[in-house]
Amino acid sequence: MYRPRAWIITIGYELLIGRIVNTNAAHIARELTLRGAIVDRIIVVGDSIDDIVYELRRGIQRSDIIVTTGGLGPTDDDKTLEAVAAATNNPLVLNNDALRMVNEFYSRKNLPLTKERIKMAYLPAGATPIPNPVGAAPGSLLFSDGTYIISLPGVPREMEAMLPLALEKIRAIFPEICIRELGKEIKGIPESSLAPILRKAAKKCPDCYVKSHPKGHELEKPVIEVKVLASAKRCEDAEKKAKLVLDELEALLREIE
Repeated sequence: MYRPRAWIITIGYELLIGRIVNTNAAHIARELTLRGAIVDRIIVVGDSIDDIVYELRRGIQRSDIIVTTGGLGPTDDDKTLEAVAAATNNPLVLNNDALRMVNEFYSRKNLPLTKERIKMAYLPAGATPIPNPVGAAPGSLLFSDGTYIISLPGVPREMEAMLPLALEKIRAIFPEICIRELGKEIKGIPESSLAPILRKAAKKCPDCYVKSHPKGHELEKPVIEVKVLASAKRCEDAEKKAKLVLDELEALLREIE
């Protein structure tokens, strides 16, 4: 079964200097994974058109979906859509639907349309604006050379509200499978001791993604969170596959008690 490949490009110098924690990438990666996509890259890049264009062109060659966040606002360093336009050889044009969205947002606040606010309505030619239910800047969806490019704001609450709207527009690209993740917390066993036990348990589902995540100290107070990601045509089957691994893990742990 084919699963679309995805790249996530988060944009902004504030991410590179550590001023802001990149929660957007984690949220988008999880949403794409649960819809059946395979996330190949998560990239952080500054507010440089050349750098953004470079990563976009690489992504277009190697993925089916690119999701960008950041750089859609009214200031001079908001350059993402200019970069998308350059990377895809589409001119940046005033989009009437996007302009209407921007105008409606500021009209509700009794604020005029300034040059800086109108800037947010310029999208690459051929792009579809994505409504922003909680903010000013519309998003953008562009299909170019076989790749869907989704551009969303960097403000997490705006991105989180808009991402489902964007993914719904390309729902046909996702496989008809269900993905489920189950987990279990294990205390008192170092991760190095758990590893061979987990390896045995994982054999119950060869196509599951099984991973341990240490939460405590390896020797003093070990706490390990085990996650099992499984996929199947039906959600109940995916859940059963993940549960098989966790049940086997519990059985193996009881043997060493």
